[in-house]
Amino acid sequence: MELFHNNVFYQWFLLPMFIFLARVCDVSMDTLRIMLLSRNKKLIAPTIGFFQVLIWLFAFRQIVLNLSNPICYIGFAGGFATGTYVGMIIEEKLAIGFQILRIITRKKASRLIEYLQNKGYGVTRVEGEGLSGKVDIIYTIVRRSEIPWLVDTVKEYNPNAFYTIEDVRSISESGVHLIKKEISCHDILNENPSNCDDSS
Repeated sequence: MELFHNNVFYQWFLLPMFIFLARVCDVSMDTLRIMLLSRNKKLIAPTIGFFQVLIWLFAFRQIVLNLSNPICYIGFAGGFATGTYVGMIIEEKLAIGFQILRIITRKKASRLIEYLQNKGYGVTRVEGEGLSGKVDIIYTIVRRSEIPWLVDTVKEYNPNAFYTIEDVRSISESGVHLIKKEISCHDILNENPSNCDDSS
């Protein structure tokens, strides 16, 4: 170990790189831990937290032992920033949990509702009053991984529809209908693309 500590390459490259990678790992894991806590994963989140803290202790100890090395500081801070970004990417790819998709449209939503129901979604429709008059408000709960496809479908139905997406902390699995097959709204409505929107 003494040989490594006296090695310039180790001090100014390998050690800061180790600290950087350790921080990337621990911050990425912390992002996942927070995400899992928000989704009530009571067993997985503490396990990730245990290993996250171990990695953090390793990185912090190296900083304390090398206070005179400014490159280690850069590796520590750079690893934190990179780990935050990597954690967000991993969380996005995993797409764990459910979300509420709320769609507000001034057009009659009967065709969109029919399409979603034929696809196996549970749909709740509420009539509302907006700034420009009457609107239809549609609620459906889906897995996060299905949101991009479903948003594209809503835009296909009505490009001017307003929608919001919210996380769901917990849900009864028996109340969620999942997509079995991805098809366009034209397959359900048997219409040309130009007539896919409700004209009323």
